[in-house]
Amino acid sequence: MNRQVLFICILSLNSVIGQISYSIPEEMKKGSLVGNIAQDLGLEIKRLSSGKARIYTRNSEEYVELNRERGVLLVKERIDRESLCTETALCALHFQIILESPMEFYTVTVQITDINDNPPNFEKSEMKFRISESAVIGAKFVLQRAVDLDVGTNGLQDYSLKPSDHFTLKLKGNTNGHKNVEMVLQKPLDREKEEQISLVLTAVDGGEPQMSGTMLILITVLDANDNAPVFTQQIYKATVRENSSKGTIVATVTASDADQGSNSRITYSITNTLDNVREVFQVNEDNGQISLIHDIDFEKSKSFQINLLASDSGGLTDSCKLTVDVQDVNDNKPEINIMSKYSIVSEDAKLNTVVTMINAEDFDSGENGNVNCFIVEKVPFTLKSSTSNFYSLVTDSDLDRERASEYNITVTCSDEGVPSLSSSITLTLQISDVNDNAPVFERSSYEAYFVENNTPGLSIFTVKATDADWNQNARVSYILEDSSVNGVPVSSYVSVSADSGVIHAVRTFDYEQIKDFQFLVKAQDGGSPPLSSNVTVKILIQDQNDNPPQVLYPVQTGGSVVAEMVPRSADVGYLVTKVVAVDVDSGQNAWLSYKLQKSTDRALFEVGLQNGEIRTIRQVTDKDAVKQRLTVIVEDNGQPSRSATVIVNVAVADSFPEVLSEFTDFTHDKEYNDNLTFYLVLALAVVSFLFITCLVVIISVKIYRWRQSRVLFHSSLPVIPYYPPRYSDTLGTGTLPHVYNYEVCRTTDSRKSDCKFGRAGSQNILIMDPSSTGTMQRIQNEKSILDEPDSPLEVRILFSRRRGGEIGCVGSFVYVCVCA
Repeated sequence: MNRQVLFICILSLNSVIGQISYSIPEEMKKGSLVGNIAQDLGLEIKRLSSGKARIYTRNSEEYVELNRERGVLLVKERIDRESLCTETALCALHFQIILESPMEFYTVTVQITDINDNPPNFEKSEMKFRISESAVIGAKFVLQRAVDLDVGTNGLQDYSLKPSDHFTLKLKGNTNGHKNVEMVLQKPLDREKEEQISLVLTAVDGGEPQMSGTMLILITVLDANDNAPVFTQQIYKATVRENSSKGTIVATVTASDADQGSNSRITYSITNTLDNVREVFQVNEDNGQISLIHDIDFEKSKSFQINLLASDSGGLTDSCKLTVDVQDVNDNKPEINIMSKYSIVSEDAKLNTVVTMINAEDFDSGENGNVNCFIVEKVPFTLKSSTSNFYSLVTDSDLDRERASEYNITVTCSDEGVPSLSSSITLTLQISDVNDNAPVFERSSYEAYFVENNTPGLSIFTVKATDADWNQNARVSYILEDSSVNGVPVSSYVSVSADSGVIHAVRTFDYEQIKDFQFLVKAQDGGSPPLSSNVTVKILIQDQNDNPPQVLYPVQTGGSVVAEMVPRSADVGYLVTKVVAVDVDSGQNAWLSYKLQKSTDRALFEVGLQNGEIRTIRQVTDKDAVKQRLTVIVEDNGQPSRSATVIVNVAVADSFPEVLSEFTDFTHDKEYNDNLTFYLVLALAVVSFLFITCLVVIISVKIYRWRQSRVLFHSSLPVIPYYPPRYSDTLGTGTLPHVYNYEVCRTTDSRKSDCKFGRAGSQNILIMDPSSTGTMQRIQNEKSILDEPDSPLEVRILFSRRRGGEIGCVGSFVYVCVCA
């Protein structure tokens, strides 16, 4: 196979435009190699796959296919040069290789060379002539030409006529390269000697091997016909507009014959055999008028060569040629073909990015075939002509999906004919989103108010941000930026919902500890890379009346009594003291008012409502008690209001000793009041426990004695009473008839008591056991001390169980019982 490659490359816009040419013979087998397109274009094989390389042809027939895996062009269908190119000697296939990402195209031309696969062929297998015996030497007779579909050396080369006794061949060249074949009489005919003559016309080509075709020529010799028809012109010319109606007269040829009678009658005919002339034109046999019998299309045939024959009844002929040129009419609209197209274009596409490649072609000629394409709408795209009839739709300004997400672009192509014809095509381009917009908050900053003492998890506020992008790029997430408030991470104060932007309180807030704080919330989209923006959120905590007033003065102490002295000579309005209190709340919650709740003598003192000053409202007299007790309530202005109470001790006296005697027991009373509740609860619990224990023990003893008595009863043994040593039965009433009752009388001091003792009728004490002597003596000693009048004794209530005795307490009396 003889294969030639020619490559031309041109850089235009953002697309690569190259041209490459191959040459292959016709009739190659399916799958035969045309050329290594990847190597010849300097492309990598993977580029063909990634760029989705494909073949684009202007018609639907594809004789060549592209193998992406190998990067080669292969024969797809059997190529017959004669059927593919009927009117031209040079035959070629023209197509484009289209690649995407980036968009490129290469023009490929495959020249189809001829092989000698067609022999010369005559349309008719035989021709008949009627020639007069009087025909002069040199008379010409036009023979039918042979047709060889091959071209060049493989085409028709020569003719031969056998036998050649009476006739010889004469070949006459035409302007179109074909040869007219004429048979010329070189020896007179004699009907009497030879009435029928048979000749064989042979046509041969120049191929290897050589091929030929034959036609039989039958000649009937007639009586004398001295003159042959003669055309007035050897070459006629005519023009006809395409799309002319059938029956239109194209031209008229005229021939004359000098004979008379029937020998001068001329008949006209068309002798073309190679083309479709006889399918388009016909000639009137009588008058030589050539008319249309079929539609003419300039785009298919631009001219016709009509071979005409004039013959008389004697068999003499003459020939001429009529050239009919077809005039083009602007009857074809431009055809717009999309070679390659992106349906979706990224909004960040660079300027001059090729979006679509278009081929616009008009089959008319001249100005009727000149095509100009343009865009009607005002869009960020423009058409640029790359090569003849090829246009690229490119971006000529920045794209913004948020401004326009789709473009409907109408491309119009019109020719330069009169009137002009045009065609339009609408291209729909979707603009894909790029994450080029950061989320935007509805406000530049936010302030939120809420009341202290909130419940953790309370929704405080909602921040909202929007993103002008689309889909995932517009999905906004909210993030709490890391910061600190008073050294504590802000995340321990609030949290932000990632999806909704709702800000929640993480802890309970106390206005007295923190009044406001601020932090940053970041709104971040879901693009790659993500874009974000921040907004400042300020949280203002509102005060709640949750703190009662705190009294600073007078100071309330647990172990001493503070008293304010008022001389008895004090006048009306005398400033006794001032109650000082504060409230850690704010606003009206911290507005304090002072009121006198209780007083020993309400007619003697008053309290200032706003300043807490305690003043006398009348003159102090000698009748007024020395010890005055005032209860002042301090109340705030909150809703609901809270209050605190303070006790102010006032001594109406002129000297300190007088005051001291009156306030001696204040400390003891206070301490006693503080501990009384605890002691009562403890005593109740112990007594209850002892009661239950005693009850269980008594029941157990009773059961035990009952069982013992049952045993003794059944044993029939005598019962002998047993008395312990030193046992004395007095009056027969028990082991110890003498009971000592101790009455405890409580004074103002709970730890000091004046005790009175009831004396028994006898001082005799029964000692039951020697081991108890020490105990009984200690009791006697303690008794002697108690007998002394006005002897102070600290009385402590103890609960214990001793051997040989019990001590119990009921109410304010102590009983000491000595039992066996």
